[in-house]
Amino acid sequence: MTNVLEAHGLKKSFGDLQAVKEVSLHIAQGETYGLLGPNGAGKTTTISMIAGLLLADRGEVRVGGDLITPKAVGPKARMGLVPQELAIYPDLTAAENLAFFGRLYGMRGDDLKARVSRVLEVVGLTDRADDLTKEFSGGMKRRLNIGIGLLHSPELLILDEPTVGVDPQSRNAILEAVEELSSAGMAVLYTTHYMEEAERLCDRVGIIDQGEIKAEGTRRELVQLVGQKDRVSIEGNGPIAEAVRVLAGSDGVSEASADDHRISLLVEDAGARLATLLSAASSVGLSVTGVEIEEPNLEAVFLHLTGKALRDE
Repeated sequence: MTNVLEAHGLKKSFGDLQAVKEVSLHIAQGETYGLLGPNGAGKTTTISMIAGLLLADRGEVRVGGDLITPKAVGPKARMGLVPQELAIYPDLTAAENLAFFGRLYGMRGDDLKARVSRVLEVVGLTDRADDLTKEFSGGMKRRLNIGIGLLHSPELLILDEPTVGVDPQSRNAILEAVEELSSAGMAVLYTTHYMEEAERLCDRVGIIDQGEIKAEGTRRELVQLVGQKDRVSIEGNGPIAEAVRVLAGSDGVSEASADDHRISLLVEDAGARLATLLSAASSVGLSVTGVEIEEPNLEAVFLHLTGKALRDE
C-alpha cells in the first residue's frame, strides 16, 4: 500500500533537553499506527513536528509526498489534527462549531451541510447537533473535537491522547469512530499511554520512551521480538498426567503442568498449534471440556524494552 505519511530522522531539543532523539515512522492508507509511551516520552513533540506545528532540528516529514514544514500551508490540508487541548467554542452548538471550522477549510453551501451531518454521525453526536457545547460532558467535547479534525476528509488523522479524562461511554464511542475511519481507508496516527487502546486499534505500534522508538511492529511481531509466548489452559476429564507428558513433548511447547482438571501450557504461536495440541490430548483418552488462550500483551514488551511498567508512569 502507498504510504500516506513518511517521517525520517526527526530530532528536537529544548535547551539541554533532547525531547526527540531520532524518530522515523511511516503509515499506509487505511492503517492505524500507535505511538505508545508514558507521559513525557516524546509523543506530543513528535506529532507536533509531523503536523508542521514545530520545526524539527533535523529530519523531514512528507504527507502524500509533500514536504511538511511550519510554513507549508497547502500540504497541511492533507492532515487533520486533534490535539489534547479542546478547540471548540462553548457558546456555539455542535453543528455551528462544525460549520464554522468547515468554512475555515473553504467549505460552503450544501457540501458543508452534508459534511457536518456526516461528521456528527461518525462521532455519535447527531442527537445533540443543536445543543450548546458548553452543556456537553468532557467526553462529548472530545468527540466533537475529533469531528472538527475530520471535516475536510483528511488523508491522515492525527489524534493526541484523545481519550484522556473521558467517561467510559465516550471513550468507547471514540475508539469505535477511529476503527470506522481506518476501515474506510484513512491513515491514523494515534498517541496513547493506554495499553488496551493500542492493542485494540493499532495495526502497528511504535513503543516510544525517552524520545526514541525502542521497537515497532504488529503486536505479534513485538511479542516475538522479546520471546514472549502464549499461555494455554486445557480443562478435561481423564488421564491428566499422561496428557501432560504427551503435550510437554509437542512442538512449540516449552512448559507443561497440571492442577486438578486443568493443564497449563506455555506455547509458541498457540493459535496455529491448538488443533494439534487438542488431538494429542485426546489421543491418550483425555476428554477436553474447555480451552483458553491468553496471548502476551504489550505491557510485557514495554517492560522488557524499557525496564519499567507503562502503568507506573
